[in-house]
Amino acid sequence: MKIYKFLSLLFIAITLLSFSSCSSRDDDDNPQDTTPGNLQIKFENGFNNLGNIVLNQTVQTSSQGQKHNFSTLKYVISNITLIDENGKEFRYNENNPDKGAFIIDQADAVAGVVYLNLNDIPKNNYKKIKFGLGISQNAYLLGMDGQAEFWNRAKQKGMSWSWAAGYVFVKLEGKYGTGSATTEFMNHTGNMGKVTENNTPDLYREVTLNLPTTARVNGKIRPSIHILADLNQFLSGEKPLILTESNAMLMGSSQHLVDVTNNLTKMFKVDHVHND
Repeated sequence: MKIYKFLSLLFIAITLLSFSSCSSRDDDDNPQDTTPGNLQIKFENGFNNLGNIVLNQTVQTSSQGQKHNFSTLKYVISNITLIDENGKEFRYNENNPDKGAFIIDQADAVAGVVYLNLNDIPKNNYKKIKFGLGISQNAYLLGMDGQAEFWNRAKQKGMSWSWAAGYVFVKLEGKYGTGSATTEFMNHTGNMGKVTENNTPDLYREVTLNLPTTARVNGKIRPSIHILADLNQFLSGEKPLILTESNAMLMGSSQHLVDVTNNLTKMFKVDHVHND
């Protein structure tokens, strides 16, 4: 009798535990629950074969045999878009730099990672992420009143010129050389004001990346998307580049900086996604 009682109680306990577990899973997947969630994006800058970049220390050799390092490594990310399983897009503060643009500064990295935290993301399962490298003309043409907060942040970070010229999209500074990196270089990419009126190249680029694991955003889960940026693309990308006296000290949107921009557009990939 005692054994029968014990088995009955054990069966009830297991049943309740199973019900509770199923109920918990159902709550996570409850289609009626539309509570928005948060999302974290991690940017980790490195060289493809050397790992994290330590400013003023990590030296890379390009495909053309040129050595280089970085003393400054910064770039602007904006217009973050999440794309769900059905191709539907959620645009996070599109063309609103005050709320939707960020400066990735290697000097701010914690253990090699720069963190972006996005709030009020609609509950959904996201399969792709898209973002802009730089600031779009649509955002810039809103004028200073439409982006005063970000403009001030960019100014403090050295990521702007005069308002007529606009933002620095990517700022790379350091040293280069053949036997060793001893000669200083400075490549600052960015649009020159109103590109159509000024007849200058538009260096704003959009990047779309597939997520290896679905990012499941809801009120209980805050996914983390870990993006690697391979700065080897700077000189060893789609178009191999060599730093010389003629292009080592450039700002704006010259042909060399167009080539740099096109190379850097290919430097991003998603390493993994955490659903915690």
